[in-house]
Amino acid sequence: MAESVHVALWVRLEAKPGKEKAVADFLRSGLPLVEQEPATIAWFGIQMGPSLFGIFDAFPNDAGRQAHLAGKVAAALMANAAELLAKAPDIQKIDVLAAKLPSSAAERAA
Repeated sequence: MAESVHVALWVRLEAKPGKEKAVADFLRSGLPLVEQEPATIAWFGIQMGPSLFGIFDAFPNDAGRQAHLAGKVAAALMANAAELLAKAPDIQKIDVLAAKLPSSAAERAA
């Protein structure tokens, strides 16, 4: 059975002029880091416009969310925010009311 999620984060990022590629590259580089976080069930680095980016990630509980906020991606984001972003990241803690997650390969084979 696929793991359930109950809480999430929505992070809005606005790149400084000329830093759009650097922000996109930063988001791509975050994937290997979050793959090491067992409580990060889903993670998306997205681009919504030329300079508007975001991160959406979901967790089974608040402990998982807090562990992510104290993890390597969050630390790297804060360390690079002044150089890359037009303003501080807008981090929203949200509740997940419903979700459809993919099953693992083992579950599909069963």
